[in-house]
Amino acid sequence: MQYRTLPKVPGLPLSILSFGCMRLPVLDGDPSRINEEPAAGLIHDAIEAGVNYLDTGYPYHGGRSEPFVGRALKGGWRARVQLATKCPTWLVQTEGDWERYLEEQLKRLDTDTVDFYLLHGLNGERWDTVNRLGGLRALDRAKNDGRIHYAGFSFHGSPKAFADITEGYDWDFCQIQFNLLDTEYQAGLAGLRLAASMRIGVIAMEPLRGGLLAATPPEPVRSIWARGGRDWSPAGWAWRWVWNHPEVVTALSGMNTQEQLRENLAIADLAAPGSMNETELALTAEVRRYYQGRMKIPCTTCGYCLPCPNHVAIPDIFSMVNTAAMFDSREATSRFYKGFLVARSQAADLCIECGECVPKCPQTITIPDVLKEAHKLLG
Repeated sequence: MQYRTLPKVPGLPLSILSFGCMRLPVLDGDPSRINEEPAAGLIHDAIEAGVNYLDTGYPYHGGRSEPFVGRALKGGWRARVQLATKCPTWLVQTEGDWERYLEEQLKRLDTDTVDFYLLHGLNGERWDTVNRLGGLRALDRAKNDGRIHYAGFSFHGSPKAFADITEGYDWDFCQIQFNLLDTEYQAGLAGLRLAASMRIGVIAMEPLRGGLLAATPPEPVRSIWARGGRDWSPAGWAWRWVWNHPEVVTALSGMNTQEQLRENLAIADLAAPGSMNETELALTAEVRRYYQGRMKIPCTTCGYCLPCPNHVAIPDIFSMVNTAAMFDSREATSRFYKGFLVARSQAADLCIECGECVPKCPQTITIPDVLKEAHKLLG
């Protein structure tokens, strides 16, 4: 296993492959029923192989991921990992909620300290909530009394919101969606470089685009990869592109089989910053253009349409529609849409057709009409 460090914490090595506990093995296809024996086995095997960053979150697996992780880390395993979890910012309504959720999470995880604590899913609107309700003061208190060690945030918003958030607090790290397709989505490459310039460590989420970049690709993509003359799998190409960037401290993988764990560990042993040559990088750019050519909605996720007065997550919904089109993955994308945006009351069918977003869109998308079609597709 290879290790990298946070710019502000050079004495703490983190494995470049980290374990995300959002897609654990489940029973009967029910995401709220974790199949605990194989799931714990995966976590233990990953730790034995050198993975030392474990990530969970308040809503994962219907709220059952944190308690499971607490049980899985009994028997000495907790001391071998840096444990990360996230505050459910969308549920915070009063200043006291920051403390209430952190205390609940510490009990769920059966630990006195969360090593890496994130404000979950920040965007412009939620950043306003953080500032209005004293979220940063709550982070300071928790750091000062030792309940958390390092403070960060995960991000799902516009480039402008990312810049505002990074400049608004002395963050230790941030977590952004980063893969060979999403170079201009949400934070993207520009956000990666901005964070690095501010000495904020970057954790990459969705490096395989929810597993889609690891699946058998369409024939045109297979032909592109073949021209590279490598025996790399699709996942191998995707992982190497992420780890080629030295700004990425670690990348999360929601592994749910031993096969996935073995493949990811093997790639993590070999990938290194700057190890891809110009030809290989050109091929990844060609793959990116192929997939982008299959997009259905010309949304650049700039976020100018936000905030929506009824909290509809417009850029995220359009991104999901495009994902379904690019990868022929309507069923899987629909599950994600229902599990996150419907569950959080941010889905497309909540559009009240006020029209406030339409003149703000630089791509001149008729947003209310497209939202109706998106909900028919995904909902």
